[in-house]
Amino acid sequence: MPHAVVVGAGLGGLRAAESLRGQGIDVTVIGDEVYLPYNRPPLSKEALKGGVDVDGLYFRRKFDDIDWRLGAAATGCSLAERVVTVDDSAYTFDGLVIASGIRPRHLPVPGIQPPVLRTVHDARALRDRLTPGTSLLVVGAGFIGCEVAATARQLGCEVTVTAYDSEPMLRPLGPELGAAMKAHHEAHGVTFHLGQGVKEFHADGVTLADGTRLTADVVIEAVGSVPNVEWLHGNDLDLVDGVLTDNLMRVVQPAKGDGSAGTTAGPTDVPVVAVGDVARFPNPRFDDVPRRIEHWNLPTETGKRAGQTLGALLKGEEPTGDFRPMPAFWSDQYDFSLQSYGEPALGTPTLVDGEWSGDCIVEYLRDGDVIGVVGVNRTKDLMHYRKEIGQEAVDSA
Repeated sequence: MPHAVVVGAGLGGLRAAESLRGQGIDVTVIGDEVYLPYNRPPLSKEALKGGVDVDGLYFRRKFDDIDWRLGAAATGCSLAERVVTVDDSAYTFDGLVIASGIRPRHLPVPGIQPPVLRTVHDARALRDRLTPGTSLLVVGAGFIGCEVAATARQLGCEVTVTAYDSEPMLRPLGPELGAAMKAHHEAHGVTFHLGQGVKEFHADGVTLADGTRLTADVVIEAVGSVPNVEWLHGNDLDLVDGVLTDNLMRVVQPAKGDGSAGTTAGPTDVPVVAVGDVARFPNPRFDDVPRRIEHWNLPTETGKRAGQTLGALLKGEEPTGDFRPMPAFWSDQYDFSLQSYGEPALGTPTLVDGEWSGDCIVEYLRDGDVIGVVGVNRTKDLMHYRKEIGQEAVDSA
């Protein structure tokens, strides 16, 4: 019976492992945290507000005979020898799933690095300090930063947010909806310092590029993420931004000769796939450009697809099919619930219903086609977009 190793014990790794186990393949999952796979989005919202209980965050697992090796991260890999190293241990494999995910990015500026929010441990440490009257400085105005700001205000903290961008959540929402969300936060007492980078970190805050000094009892950094690919170095893979795969999540290598990251020579000779936040793959629903997508549903969908692909490869078969997942995300901030389908960041925002300052639907257009949508408190009204977005590309394929 073939044996697969899954490096990464998050949702993508879990779904790939379940797909493989369902095909009769032995599976070992390696994870850097001591916990079994758990749900991360609540860490900046309801779990942070109500108390972080990991038992309530665990995903249901379909199989009890998957071998879980937790508490230590992979430190190296040789595809040629088909072995993954974890400290002093070595795990051999017939097939490999790269599910090592992402970690929070740190700004490359001097000073004392603030804590981040990624794990249960991070959330517990932050929650213990968010008491009424505590001042919190959030460095970064993306979804995690804004969700933490909203949660902290509801816990009675004084909150300041600073970011280089001109509006919060600028890239996924666009300037108009970003400005509207900023106004909602301000109405709840959040103070913003936008359009300035951080010059230096301090134990009690930051100095901005323009010399402004911001202080707080608690500081947290939330400025994006980077893929965990260092353990894969030395295998002639395209690791420019995550792990490059084809449409069926099979890892591909740079063209031999010049090693160019922009051209590929096809699948690696070793059965290996990548899933979730670390995978950079083309989605024909939109175009043929490989992208790394961190939306909440992609680990499940890529995990299942990658499991099917790797299962076929381990049986000596050629994977078939056409993978066109629909990216989706949501964010709850105060009494505003944002729901999205597609790839809003690739289009130009157009308000189609409601007002920017209230409940609304915003379509994101590229070459006249709807490529993404965001609704504010309009979840039910967005359901038809799940079928319609990208249908032009599907029909022309």
